[in-house]
Order: sequence, then C-alpha cells, then structure tokens
Amino acid sequence: MFPKFCKNSKGFTLIESLIYVTVLSMVFLVIFSFFLWVEKSSIKTAVAEETLSNADKVMKLIIYEIKTAHEIYQPTSVFSEDAGQLSLKTTDFKPDGESTTIIDFFICNSNKICLKRESQEPIFLTSEKVDVNKLKFDLVYNNEMEPTVQIDMQIDYNNSSGKPEYQNSVNLKTTATLRNY
Repeated sequence: MFPKFCKNSKGFTLIESLIYVTVLSMVFLVIFSFFLWVEKSSIKTAVAEETLSNADKVMKLIIYEIKTAHEIYQPTSVFSEDAGQLSLKTTDFKPDGESTTIIDFFICNSNKICLKRESQEPIFLTSEKVDVNKLKFDLVYNNEMEPTVQIDMQIDYNNSSGKPEYQNSVNLKTTATLRNY
C-alpha cells in the first residue's frame, strides 16, 4: 500500500517535533528564569551593601567625633528631632590661632548627611545612591553624669525606578559618650 521509500525513511514525525520543541522551550525557560533570578539577587545584594556601607561609615565617623570632642556645642545642636543637628567642640582641624573648633553633623540637600567644619564648606558623607530619612540626636547623661549622645538614623536606598529589588532600608541606633569631658 505505501511506497517502499516511506516505510524506511528516517525522520521525525510531527508529534516528535512538537515534543522536542516543547521540551527545548521549557529548558530555555528554566535557564532564562535562573539567570533573571541571579541578576535580581545580585542587584538586591549590591543595594543592601550600598545602604549598609553608607550607614556604617557615617555612624562610625559620628561616634569617633563624639568620643574625641571636648564638649557638645549646645547653641547650634538640635536634639529630639528627626532632622537634628549635632555640634561638637573639638581640637581637631582647628583654624590657625584658635584653640578649638566646631564641627556639625546635619542633613543637607534634604536627604544627605553632611559634616561641616568651622570656616569650611559642608562635606557630603552619604552617597547619591541613598537618602537619609532620619538623623536624630538625643542628649542623655550616663551614670557618671558624662554627656552621652544617642544617635538614631534611617538610610534608604534611592529607589527612583520603583522596582522591589532596589528597595532597602537601614535603621541604626547607638550611643556615644564624650571621653574628653
């Protein structure tokens, strides 16, 4: 009934081809999904690292300056507010002919933490990739009646894209006591 060449032909049937294409498509879909997951995980890790690195760097610098300061300069310090300011009297980086100088920590440009030394321009301490949503200082006294500053800060990654993998927030809270008091 069938010609002899049809019975012995070596090829794929339509069903075999469809199964092959389906299996191959699923394999490519799994591989593509894996690479998307790896990319999103990499972005999340980089965002978390950037946010934490900024918060840690600023917190360590503020603590260092508090511990080496001679006193808290009360006239310009702003305590118990989310956008507070801490002014410290110190002997580091003092102008010529002066015995002390004032350094300030505050939020500038509405979302960056700045350090300003007397007679100098403010220096940004946080990168353009993060926003500071809280920088609160509270003045308390420890058991020996030494002035202690409680620092409370919240730094968020600047998520202008709105994508969930770019969302990250770090909240740090600690205290530091003036050692030269």
